Amino acid sequence: MYEERPSPLVPGAIVWRRTGAPGGPVLPDGCMDLLWVGGRLLVAGPDTGPHPAGEVPGGVFAGLRFAPGTAPALLGVPAHELRDRRVELADLWPEPEVRALAERMSAYEDPGAGLERLARSRAGRSAPHDPLASRVAAGLRSGESVAAVAAVVGLGPRQLHRRSLDAFGYGPRTLGRVLRLQRALELARRGLPQAEVAHRAGYADQAHLTREFRALAGTTPGAYAVAYAAAYAPEGAAASAGDPAGGSAAAKRDTAQPSGSSTAA
Repeated sequence: MYEERPSPLVPGAIVWRRTGAPGGPVLPDGCMDLLWVGGRLLVAGPDTGPHPAGEVPGGVFAGLRFAPGTAPALLGVPAHELRDRRVELADLWPEPEVRALAERMSAYEDPGAGLERLARSRAGRSAPHDPLASRVAAGLRSGESVAAVAAVVGLGPRQLHRRSLDAFGYGPRTLGRVLRLQRALELARRGLPQAEVAHRAGYADQAHLTREFRALAGTTPGAYAVAYAAAYAPEGAAASAGDPAGGSAAAKRDTAQPSGSSTAA
């Protein structure tokens, strides 16, 4: 079971919870997550490719997924230092502090609420996140080129790359590819044909879409649609998900859909 909700306490963040076997690999989304699993506090850094399901063992996961570029200031670590990593929070913060936080987390019936309060409390003692990050992410999410985004924020290519490494974990070109993949995944989950997914997500053509899926998600759009339908569609609906053109029963699902790294560790 998977469920998520916007956080009313942490701007732009999503609180999520998963129980049972993971539905599939964790795919890049440009975000970082604070995780509570098995009495442990962990951080999932920004991903550049798929991470295997079950990379962090556990049967019940709670997570707080931060908007792109907002976690490094709270954690006190540049995002690129956590790229493609899952680390104990005690590796980033003093161990006695993390131990006390874990004891406090154990008292919450809803661990997600505990993660929200932890993040809000920490944010009050942390430097604000780089305001440039939200502008860069918004521009790239809307399909603007890196050059156009750089012009809007008033930075040269090298400065933009350096600030992006700190905020997102990778440069703006990679972030743009990841955010475009997320647009494509959303369209694929709705059961649209691959050619339409490619056009609406901003790929040059269907072959470009397939290459990027393989590079960032480790699969093809058709295989993703089938796997998603099998994992999240209503019972019995996955049988019609094998349309090679990309149509899938996922469009008919009535279960909550995961987004990005929320499928969890």
